[in-house]
Amino acid sequence: MKKLLLLGIAALAAFVSKAADVEILDGKAKVSNLNIERSESSLIINMDIDVSELKLKSEREVTLTPVLKSDDMTQTLPSVIIAGRNRYIRDRRHDIDKTTALYRSGKTAVIPYRTIIPYDDWMMTAELSISEDLCGCAGTKLMTGADMLTTLDYAPKAFEPEYVYITPVAEAVKIREVHGSAYIDFPVSKTQIFPDYRRNPEELAKIRSTIDVVKNDPDTRIVAVNIKGYASPEGPYTLNEQLAKGRTETLARYVQNLYTFPADLMKTSWEAEDWAGLIKYVRENSIEDKDAILAVITNEALAPDAREWKLKSTYPEQYRFLLSQVYPGLRHSDYSVRYTVRTYTEVSEIIEVMHTAPQKLSLSELFLVARSLEPGTPEYDKVFDIAVLMFPSDETANLNAAVNALRRDDLDKAEAYLLKAGDTPQAYYARGILTAKREDYHAAAILLDSAAAMGLPQAAEALDTLRDMKLIE
Repeated sequence: MKKLLLLGIAALAAFVSKAADVEILDGKAKVSNLNIERSESSLIINMDIDVSELKLKSEREVTLTPVLKSDDMTQTLPSVIIAGRNRYIRDRRHDIDKTTALYRSGKTAVIPYRTIIPYDDWMMTAELSISEDLCGCAGTKLMTGADMLTTLDYAPKAFEPEYVYITPVAEAVKIREVHGSAYIDFPVSKTQIFPDYRRNPEELAKIRSTIDVVKNDPDTRIVAVNIKGYASPEGPYTLNEQLAKGRTETLARYVQNLYTFPADLMKTSWEAEDWAGLIKYVRENSIEDKDAILAVITNEALAPDAREWKLKSTYPEQYRFLLSQVYPGLRHSDYSVRYTVRTYTEVSEIIEVMHTAPQKLSLSELFLVARSLEPGTPEYDKVFDIAVLMFPSDETANLNAAVNALRRDDLDKAEAYLLKAGDTPQAYYARGILTAKREDYHAAAILLDSAAAMGLPQAAEALDTLRDMKLIE
């Protein structure tokens, strides 16, 4: 995305540069009302040269020549000559240079200097000075000098707003959760677990592994283990409820015996039939009579047993497919391990954890790392990417990631983050900057004005910048 540049526009809409009064000729004259206008193709220079205090002997003259210079490029502008009485008469008689304006000392108070020259890009930051040559009889040079008048500044102006991040509030206690699902095989109508039955070794190992990773980490402490069991919809609801409850409690006892957790640490719940899982499968997959089947299984006006019977009797072929291919997956036990993580304060340690186990960090810890890095570096950018990955719904994480994307001119990514950045003054400000970078200045001004009204000083400054650049009124 290109930066916002204040470029030359129509010839009549010129850029204007003004400078303060400058004394020249050792204070004997003065340049005032210096005004330089730049259009697309021309540079228009206006100034008044006050020579009312300049007293020259009759045979002397001063040549004043404005000069533009930038590096090795030089443009000499038309000169003016102020001459003493005799020298003035002689110059007029011989008409020495028709292109040079000639004035008589003591008879002219202010010389109105006006010139137009073709504009070239090298002039955008050129220095304008005025050279001074004092000559005596027979053209003998008595003095040569120069005075600086001003420096042009027509370089493209980039809109470079201040990027405003929010410092995250530190978590008093860092609580995290890890989730999983196990598919324990029970004999028909039984609630007893057989660890070696069918796929149970692998499924029970999944639960143990999830718990062990947290339990064996010296930085964490388990505060709760939750297990929720589900049965599939086939058969009587009352039986399925008994199975879901009994199997969940059996699995909880199995885990409890493995780890000897305190009794209040284990939490259990159950759902007799996983209709939500069935609905999700049908919605996401191609199946004959899909819409009609969805109408049946989402009809909560029907009791579960009536719903299941209608599905089975109306769509027997599809029901057989669901029973054999989908229902086994609806008999599952969801589990989660809730734990606390200690606080990290050393940046070096936070960086190490960020690369190995970023889920253990808080937003404030990640922000501490960002503050230690140089903005714009890959390491700096990575911190905000990790933060929003770990906290995808957090408004502060999304705002800071959006601001950092704006800094990189990654406007599409910034827009996506700003959808979840909330309605703080900083969020309105960031949306205003995004909109300005997309060159919709009217809409940007509305957003920035809202942020300014909410007390964010950077928003008012951004508005002033856009006004100075003539992008808004």
